[in-house]
Amino acid sequence: MKHFLVVVDMQKDFVDGALGTPEAVAIVPRVVEKIKGFNGDIFVTFDTHTEAYMQTAEGAKLPVPHCIKPTAGWQLDGAVAAALADKAYTAVEKGTFGSVDLPRLMADAAQGEHFDTELVGLCTDICVVSNALLIKAHFPEMPIAVDAACCAGVTPQAHEAALATMKSCQIDIH
Repeated sequence: MKHFLVVVDMQKDFVDGALGTPEAVAIVPRVVEKIKGFNGDIFVTFDTHTEAYMQTAEGAKLPVPHCIKPTAGWQLDGAVAAALADKAYTAVEKGTFGSVDLPRLMADAAQGEHFDTELVGLCTDICVVSNALLIKAHFPEMPIAVDAACCAGVTPQAHEAALATMKSCQIDIH
């Protein structure tokens, strides 16, 4: 069986930048340890916007420019980038909450073998839940888990609500 780790949007703007939170900063050491100790295929998503972000549907509802490629805020958090420096990984740029390309990339990496997937990252209630549900929809028989201690939401309450939603959709929370 193959093992996949999906590191969701551990970018500077979500950790300590434009949309950063103390909870996001707090998970960085745990995410770093998860990456360092992981033996399998790693996928790293990048929330990716352009200078025209404010003219998008998302920009109209979240009027905070963030993760504008290639600004510093779009880059991975420094400690996360350092942990990944010694690992092979697949970078997945996404222009919205969930990546429709991620399941295809995972299927390609699985090469027909069964696999399990663990997700970590930011934000639990937006991009983590979106990607977890997309993966679950594409691979309903594969074990999918989220490490709650390696995720943070927009607020602690939103984090808990997203975890409950994913648990209801048969995603393991640990």
